[in-house]
This record gives sequence, structure tokens and C-alpha cells, in this order.
Amino acid sequence: MDYTQKMLRDDALKGKVIVVTGGGSGLGKAMTKYFLELGAKVAITSRNLEKLQGTAKELEEQTGGECLPVQCDVRHYEQVENMLQQTVEKFGSVDILLNNAAGNFISPTERLSANAFDTIIDIVLKGSKNCTLAFGKHWIDKGEENKTVLNIVTTYAWTGSAYVVPSATAKAGVLAMTRSLAVEWAKYGIRMNAIAPGPFPTKGAWDRLLPGDLKEKFDLAKKVPLKRVGEHQELANLAAYLVSDFSAYVNGEVITIDGGEWLKGAGQFNLLEAIPEEMWDMLEQMIKAKKNN
Repeated sequence: MDYTQKMLRDDALKGKVIVVTGGGSGLGKAMTKYFLELGAKVAITSRNLEKLQGTAKELEEQTGGECLPVQCDVRHYEQVENMLQQTVEKFGSVDILLNNAAGNFISPTERLSANAFDTIIDIVLKGSKNCTLAFGKHWIDKGEENKTVLNIVTTYAWTGSAYVVPSATAKAGVLAMTRSLAVEWAKYGIRMNAIAPGPFPTKGAWDRLLPGDLKEKFDLAKKVPLKRVGEHQELANLAAYLVSDFSAYVNGEVITIDGGEWLKGAGQFNLLEAIPEEMWDMLEQMIKAKKNN
């Protein structure tokens, strides 16, 4: 069975303008590529403009679509407003916000500084809030309807998970915001939904989370009843459906795509209790070294 098959018809997102935060790499890049293939115009954002420009050029060449790179640190509301304005100036309007930007690292919580905890909260929860608020205010002030916000959360947003407590805390907040605004903003023609992915390995994120040979020692596919991790196209298929008009009656929903992982054992990173104290010291050094590269 080919899990990389594309799901929707080629013009499914024609005429749509989409903003993807954290769109320069990984899952954000995979979803952006599919949106472009389906006829959407897409603005991708992150802090690294050089990487964004390279991604935008690559995706335009591959798809023939139009991709706008916009530098934006979602932790700062004024940068989000500027990013929104640049997108509107380029494309005339914006229809869909995909809150994908995230940060995470594994650590026993007692080893975390307050600043380290805040870093994840600021990117994931505050960043999603900043973007949602800026875009929502814009749409409501303009009286524009048929708009969509899609948030990328995680299954441990509702189960919790040891060793990634800042991420679990932030994602739980994003999920609560999704469900709350789905009710409050529906009268303005704004839909709010979320996707909770299981293991979809990306080189950057997973190398930081599980450096060295940890990926082999803690094979996450073994925790999934289907005995495999997800293909990026599978997530892109689901995201494309949820931002398309085909899902116009889906609102306030969180859809899990994890092969049954969370039902088998809650907390994606709970298995890390097997790591001894001295190995955490080594991991911290490896993670810091990667961060400084």
C-alpha cells in the first residue's frame, strides 16, 4: 500500500491563500507543498528568512505555485501583524491560518530552567495565540467569512506526557483555544480545527528530541499498533481536507492521526523513564551542541 498517494483533486484549494507558520522545513514544508499542488497561494513564515527563501524557491519550482517567504517570530505580536500585512499586500487577502510553528525538547522537568520552560510556551501557545488573534481580528473587522484556522497539536495535549511537560502544557492550551473559539467565532464564519499527529519523524525535530542512537533505542514505531510511523503526505492529505471547503461542516474538532498510538499507551515520551541520570547529562550536552550549530 502506498501511503504517499495524494487525496484531493488538483484544484481543491484553487483561489485560497494560506499562511503556514513554521513552513520552512519538516511537516510545515510537506503541507505547504501539497497546498501549492492543489492550487493555493501560500505564505510560509519562520525566524530564518534564508531557509524560508530556499524552501519557497524549491517548492515553486516543484509545483509551479506561488510561495511567499515572510520572516516572523510568532512570539512577538507586532511581527505577526506585519506578516499578515505583507501577505495581504502580496495576495490581496488571506483565507487560512495554519499554526504549525513549534518547539520541543526532552528533559526531566526538574532540570529545566524557568526560561527553558517559557521558550516552549512562548513559541507554541503564545505564538498560536498571537497569530489566531491577529488573523481573527482582521477577518472580523473586514467582515470576511469562510475563513479557517487549523492548529497542529499532539495527542499528549489531553493525556499529558512525561519529559516534554512544557510542550504538553502549551499544546493543551492551544487545543482549549481551538475548541473555545470554534464556538465563539463561528458566527463570524470562522472555523477552528486541530490535528493531533503521532510520530511523523522529521530530521531536524527528531534529531533534537532523540539525538545520537536514541532513535534506535526508543523506536517509536514499536509503540504504534500499526507498527509504523506516519508518512508526511498522510498528514498533508488530512490538513488539506480540513482547510478545504469539503470540510465546511467540521468545526471545533481535533482529529488524531497516529496509527492508534495514544490508545495503546498515553504519553508519547513516557518510555524515557528508562534513561539513567548519567545519560541525561550526556543528552543535555548533545542537544546543546546541536542547538549551537
